[in-house]
Amino acid sequence: MLKIGLTGGIGSGKTTVAEVFAQLGIAIYLSDDRAKALMVSDEELKSDIISLFGEESYDVGQLNRPFIASKVFSDKKELEKLNALVHPALKKDFDLWCNEQTSPYVLKEAAILFESGANKGLDKVILVEAPKEMRLSRVMNRDSVSSDSVLARMEVQWSDERKKLLSDYVILNDDKCSVLEQVLKIHNELVSND
Repeated sequence: MLKIGLTGGIGSGKTTVAEVFAQLGIAIYLSDDRAKALMVSDEELKSDIISLFGEESYDVGQLNRPFIASKVFSDKKELEKLNALVHPALKKDFDLWCNEQTSPYVLKEAAILFESGANKGLDKVILVEAPKEMRLSRVMNRDSVSSDSVLARMEVQWSDERKKLLSDYVILNDDKCSVLEQVLKIHNELVSND
């Protein structure tokens, strides 16, 4: 079974693209969702996060996301420390998940696929890109956050130009090009190569 990465900067439309692949019967691993779940359910990981950031990391058993975000998006070193804890647990979870799938290939959706090294062990990578202003607007509207907050998150992610060099496919999600046509072309190629 092929393991395909799906990445793109915040607000690029990775989730929209993943939904189109899901409609084609492809199993999708949503790394951000699984990471959030693991940070609550994996006791060892939870203990490591508390050791790193303190008891305030959790509130009534739930991850204190605003507190964690305030720590990691203002300090690159802290983000690297958190990622060093979360990504090994996520890789193990992804491998177990893959063993349960039956689709011709699987997609691993992750915003920081390259930055985290999660592209290692994948067969191909699809990059979703969109103009920066469009991404900024999408995230501000979706999350009801300030432009400064979104820009801070963008700053810790690699540029699309850098990601393109390591990607096998690029989907342009600019509300002009047909995402469906681009997905179908990639899907048909992946299925025929399987």
